[in-house]
Amino acid sequence: MSYAAPIKEMMFAIEHLGQLGTLATLPGRESFDVDTAQAILGECEKVCSAVVAPLNHLGDKQPSSFANGSVTTTPGFKQAFEQFVQGGWQGLSHPEEYGGQEAPKLISTATSEMLNAANLSFALAPLLTDGAIEALLTAASDELKNKFLPKMISGQWTGTMNLTEPQAGSDLAAVRTRAEPQADGSYRLFGTKIYITYGEHDLTENIIHLVLARCPSAPSGVKGLSLFLAPKILVNADGTLGHRNDVHCISIEHKLGIKASPTAVLQFGDDVGATAYLVGKENRGLEYMFIMMNAARFAVGVQGIAISDRAYQKAVAYARERVQSKDLDGPDPVAIIHHPDVKRMLMTMRAYTEGARALAYFSAAACDLSKHHPDPEVRKQMFAFYDFTVPIVKGFSTEMSIEVTSLGVQVHGGMGFIEETGAAQFYRDARILTIYEGTTAIQANDLVGRKTLRDGGSTLAHILREIVATEAQLAKINGFAAQSMTVHLQTGREALQRVADFIATHAKTQTKEVFAGSVNYLRLCGLVLCGWQMARSLLVAQTREKEDQDFYSAKIATARFYAEHLLSQAPGLSVAITQGGQSVNALKETQF
Repeated sequence: MSYAAPIKEMMFAIEHLGQLGTLATLPGRESFDVDTAQAILGECEKVCSAVVAPLNHLGDKQPSSFANGSVTTTPGFKQAFEQFVQGGWQGLSHPEEYGGQEAPKLISTATSEMLNAANLSFALAPLLTDGAIEALLTAASDELKNKFLPKMISGQWTGTMNLTEPQAGSDLAAVRTRAEPQADGSYRLFGTKIYITYGEHDLTENIIHLVLARCPSAPSGVKGLSLFLAPKILVNADGTLGHRNDVHCISIEHKLGIKASPTAVLQFGDDVGATAYLVGKENRGLEYMFIMMNAARFAVGVQGIAISDRAYQKAVAYARERVQSKDLDGPDPVAIIHHPDVKRMLMTMRAYTEGARALAYFSAAACDLSKHHPDPEVRKQMFAFYDFTVPIVKGFSTEMSIEVTSLGVQVHGGMGFIEETGAAQFYRDARILTIYEGTTAIQANDLVGRKTLRDGGSTLAHILREIVATEAQLAKINGFAAQSMTVHLQTGREALQRVADFIATHAKTQTKEVFAGSVNYLRLCGLVLCGWQMARSLLVAQTREKEDQDFYSAKIATARFYAEHLLSQAPGLSVAITQGGQSVNALKETQF
């Protein structure tokens, strides 16, 4: 089967959780109402299902190839990318000033989910370009913006992020690429960068590399990193393309998944040095790169949701067709979707995906409000919420995608282990998501250190108060689903509060014990915050059930399942975090 975007589910999250109607009342946002969002999603679905999705399995079998310094992408990718660009999809969320459409992040998050669900490998080129655009919008000079942004936003040129080096993985303090200043104000780069997604390809005429490097007088460590723009093809003053820059792909990686996406090793300065331009100020590169990384981390979280939904769709289709064994209530063989354990697996896949989507869309809406709300206090509060949730969206959604795609294989049984069915590809593709753009541990450490401790827990405290308000609304609703959600949401919130208190009290005195529980803390936050959004979904569905019985009763049932099967794990996680730190650190190196 190909991919069918769950537009009804997406529109529910956009309208009722992201509250697009409220956003559309803000200055400059009036044209992006519910009807417009519906139309945008409908058009995007056409491209994703008809053009991009059919190339997904082919890309796994015929991945990008490397020869003589050039990369040839999977057959059909170049033509599909041309259609993607012609539709204006690269510029959907970017400023009109440079040729974009400036759509809300809430809407572009849904289109991003579609593209990634259709073809994760294909979607990585636009994803990295979006991040590069964000960094340039924030820190680049007007000259660089005017020279490079219009063609990046149009999709004529793509962008990359160059951080990692052979000796410098997550530890960017070890970056050695050097930048030598030139008399004309430019720089020459010398160094090797690895794991560069779409660092070389044949989709566009130029590639704009954003590169972390050190100037000669830079201090050591991360405080000495600067950000540079180095195009593959140099751009003349009149905007035309000049000669090839001294940056070359020397190989691409052979990978477990996302095989169609070329992951390049780039050599800067094999000859005279790669011509580059400083972005912003010297020694503030990591600050600027974090803008790109934050955008990319949120986008990778959406990738986790996307591939989970794709795996769920495939598992449901197979479960409806595969006849195996008698029904427990009857004598005849039935499709496996009638068997309780298969339903359990499918419901787990569905509940995880719906919950993660709900949180991501709600977070995207907060980002929009942080930019456009007229009240500065609201903008500040919304940015704090968005900033807090980025590592959760990234870490939780990607970790759950591994579980969901694994369940997708399990639903297929032995056929899931056979490559031809396609279920295994989703499992393999999902495995990178918890690693690139910062591993789950890095997201978790960020959540503890920067997002929880730095503001004294005030953002989390505000979120917990909002959850209490949702509990109060739930308590007024009759029915088993609302009652069950009320109990488990309250229990989850209380578990999260205990952990927050533990972190605040012991972070300085029992640092290793606290950080031993950081990944579990991220999972706990994800379970509870997604549970909160599922509770909000349930409240809406309860009031609208008669309008569309099948759709809203399914949402009520899924919310109840989430509460009883997923949110119910919260108390156990709180025990592991508050009591398990010493056992994590108990063994000496020689005892492993």
